[in-house]
Amino acid sequence: MDVALGPAGGPVPRPTRPSGESAFLLDVSRQLAGSLNVRRTVLRALRLAVPVLGDWAVLALFDGCGVTLSACDTDGAPLAPVHVPRLAEDSALGRIRRAGRPELLHSTPGAGSAAGLAGLIPDADLLAIAAGFGLAEVLGVGLTARGSAVGALIAVRGAGQGYTQADVALAEEFARHAAVTLDAARLYEERRHVVATLQASLRPPELPAVPGLRVAACYRTAQERLDIGGDFYDVHGVPGDVSVVVGDVCGKGVEAAVLTGKARQTIKTAARFDRSPAAILAALNDVLYADRPDRFVTVACARLRPAPDGAGTLATIAVAGHPAPLVLRGDGSVEEPVLFGTLVGVLPDLRYEEAAVLLQPGDAMLLYTDGVYEARGRDGLFGQERLRALLPPYAGASPETLCEVVERRVMEHLDGRGHDDIALLAVRCGE
Repeated sequence: MDVALGPAGGPVPRPTRPSGESAFLLDVSRQLAGSLNVRRTVLRALRLAVPVLGDWAVLALFDGCGVTLSACDTDGAPLAPVHVPRLAEDSALGRIRRAGRPELLHSTPGAGSAAGLAGLIPDADLLAIAAGFGLAEVLGVGLTARGSAVGALIAVRGAGQGYTQADVALAEEFARHAAVTLDAARLYEERRHVVATLQASLRPPELPAVPGLRVAACYRTAQERLDIGGDFYDVHGVPGDVSVVVGDVCGKGVEAAVLTGKARQTIKTAARFDRSPAAILAALNDVLYADRPDRFVTVACARLRPAPDGAGTLATIAVAGHPAPLVLRGDGSVEEPVLFGTLVGVLPDLRYEEAAVLLQPGDAMLLYTDGVYEARGRDGLFGQERLRALLPPYAGASPETLCEVVERRVMEHLDGRGHDDIALLAVRCGE
């Protein structure tokens, strides 16, 4: 390997940055690291850039054909972001987005100069703030992540100042640090939005009104994880004949979401032909087993109809690998129907048994997923015994209160520890 030699015969030393620049970049890395909020990261980057890289700065984030510009006022207070829907390809910002190379503009009096600066700061109000510094030079450097420019940093220096090659190199190094953090934050926020949207689509956005009954539900996604959960609940039917369902799909993520959607839709379709919980679970098992027998679902399903004598509600219940609902009587006693059933999707031609429970006015029924009883706190699992012991004082309470109390007690038991998805659905008779 050829090595360049210096005057004394030794290797030519590589140029090093001044210690002040190194300390600046180290501080940038430290302050930007770990942020997963785009707006907070943008503002932090702007405040770090001034005054080292310029007297004032704008941070541009590209989106589609447009760009969003963020800046602070001369006192450092954040300004509202400005969205420019279409960025001219032949503008300075357009060239940065296309090629990623820095753009350095010298400010001179005249309309032509103003037009050029507008190519880096395409907003009249922001351009006016920049002009207030008595512009000498405006530098734009690309924020490049994963091989493409995600944005640009535009730094402004006032009259009597300018940018050397070393200044441009420092700005580019700053931009590399900012780009990585901003890209991670954008990906995180985009994924969180996708997860929230998909998760919401897998549960009914609003529970229907059911004559003679009051229904409430609660859902808390898993903590310390940004995954699409597999728990679901549903309420559907016609007046006088309603099905309530709570289920848990194996796994997390997109595959679990697909299976959740398929399970919910299959249950609703099967109920149109036969609202018997046993028939619904058998149909669900046939569909899921034929599709992919290595993915399973646990379900508790109840059919609610007026009792034959008109006094109360008859609940016909079936379960598939899922705990039976708890029945909280008006006198505070708690009952659990004795029911068993193989989880759905792992064996062919399954049949399920049913149990009938008469709900009198004031009685309530609680359906829940394993995120409740498997919640692990300092003294072990929350457990089903603890759940049963929690309910008696709330006899006669609204279903909303039941869901809220159970969720709150589970979270207190966890005491900040991670947990699985939690789904609760409560029905009270006689409303």
